[in-house]
Amino acid sequence: MQSLKDHVILYDEECPMCQLYTKAFVKTGMLDKTGRACYQQMPNEVAGCVDRQRAVNEIALVNRKTGEVQYGIRSLFSIIGHAFPVFKRLFNFKPFLWLMSKVYAFVSYNRRVIIPIDTGRLYWPQPAFLLPYRIAYLIFTWVITAWILSHYARLLTGAVPAGGPLREYMVCGGQILFQGIIAGILYRRKAWDYLGNMMTISLAGALLLLPGLLLASFLALSPLFYTAYFLAVAGLMLLEHIRRTRLLNTGWILTGSWVAYRLGVLLIIFYFGKQA
Repeated sequence: MQSLKDHVILYDEECPMCQLYTKAFVKTGMLDKTGRACYQQMPNEVAGCVDRQRAVNEIALVNRKTGEVQYGIRSLFSIIGHAFPVFKRLFNFKPFLWLMSKVYAFVSYNRRVIIPIDTGRLYWPQPAFLLPYRIAYLIFTWVITAWILSHYARLLTGAVPAGGPLREYMVCGGQILFQGIIAGILYRRKAWDYLGNMMTISLAGALLLLPGLLLASFLALSPLFYTAYFLAVAGLMLLEHIRRTRLLNTGWILTGSWVAYRLGVLLIIFYFGKQA
C-alpha cells in the first residue's frame, strides 16, 4: 500500500464521522502523519488555495507542492486509489463517480442532523443547507423506518391490534407532517433541521428493533416480550429527542407534541382494533 505524500486532507472538527475516517487514513498509512488537519484551524500554507465554503460542504484534499485542490468524493477516491491502484479504473468510471458523488453529498449535507452538535457553539461557516438533500433524507429514513416497523408490528399481535401493510408508513409519514407543521409555526428557521434530527431518531429506533426481529426468527416468545422491548426502545428515543431539541434550543414543546402524536396514534389503533 502506497502512502500519498505531500497532501493534506481538511476535515470538519465538529463532525465525528469526518474525524474517524480521516484518522483511519493516517493510521493505515494511506496519508502520512501530517496528512490531515481540521479546516477550522486551516494551515496557512494551504489556506490561500482552498475555497473555504466548498471545503466545508465537501472535504478538501490539497497538494502541498502544486496547490491543486480536490473536493468531496474525488478527494477520497484520490487517497484510496493511490493506496490501492486496482480501484483507479472504477473510480474514473464516470457513472460510478457521479453516483458516489450523490451518495457523498447526501451524507455530507445531512451530517449535522445525523450527528448533532451544540448550535450555541458553532464554527462559521457551516455546511450549506440544500433542501432537495434534506427532503431525500426524510424520505429515505421514513421508508426504512416504516418498513422495519411493519415487520416488527407482526410480533405485537395479541398485545397491539394488527394493522394493514401501510399502517406504519402512514404513521411515520403523518408524524413528519404533524411535527413539521408545529416546528414550521414555532421555529421556522429550525424546522428542517428539527425534522432531520427527528427522523434520525426514528431510524435509530427502528434499527434497535432489528435484534428483536432476529430473535423472533429463532424463538417464539410472547407478544408481551416484544411489546416491552418496543417500549424500552421508545424510552431511549424519547431521551434522545430531549437531548437533540436541547441542542437545537427549541424547548419542550416539540418533545410534548412528539409524545402526544405517538400516544394519539396508539389510542386510535386500539379504538379501531376493538371496533374490528
